[in-house]
Amino acid sequence: MDIIDVKNVDLTLGKTQILKDISVSFEKGKIHGLIGRNGSGKTMLMKCICGFIKPTNGEITVDGKRVGKDVDFPKDMGIIIETPGFIPYYSGYKNLKLLAGLNNKIGKEEVRNSMKQVGLDPDLRRHVRKYSLGMRQRLGLAQAIMENPKILILDEPFNGLDKEGVAEMREYLLSYKEQGKTILICSHSAEDISVLCETVHEMDKGVIEKLS
Repeated sequence: MDIIDVKNVDLTLGKTQILKDISVSFEKGKIHGLIGRNGSGKTMLMKCICGFIKPTNGEITVDGKRVGKDVDFPKDMGIIIETPGFIPYYSGYKNLKLLAGLNNKIGKEEVRNSMKQVGLDPDLRRHVRKYSLGMRQRLGLAQAIMENPKILILDEPFNGLDKEGVAEMREYLLSYKEQGKTILICSHSAEDISVLCETVHEMDKGVIEKLS
């Protein structure tokens, strides 16, 4: 069963066509990979799926709901797109607690657990502005998973992580898939894609092609 269905999607910004007649579907309970050079349209496709950008033409359905028509933003989705933005003079825990308060679906314990799962100490008082790139990336992933969503949309989630950190994140994502979650991941690393993904699509100049 497909949980994300993209049909005949075009996206034009100004005079530039970013996405060209994209039709692709992603099956529930699998890890799907998107590869392609910078500027190929990967991030824009992810933004359309998440409801952040409205396509010029076509339709996107996520978990049976049409994005931009039935829902503005798909429910039950954890997202990392580009560098996650946090309040720099708050701790990681305080940032996540504030974000959790927007939906009021989870409490302190779930926030703390999500940080521990990605290798961060919830009691660390250091402000986020003093975090390394790898720590920020982990915090972004903690934020994406803390409400236990059905779907994860992850744009370059391994950026800034050392070898050990990458191995830990891969293990976590594989365990997440085992729980029946669906993950769409975009990575520059061929190794990340080959280790994690059951389907791989390549994007080039706004066009998509299935590789496996």
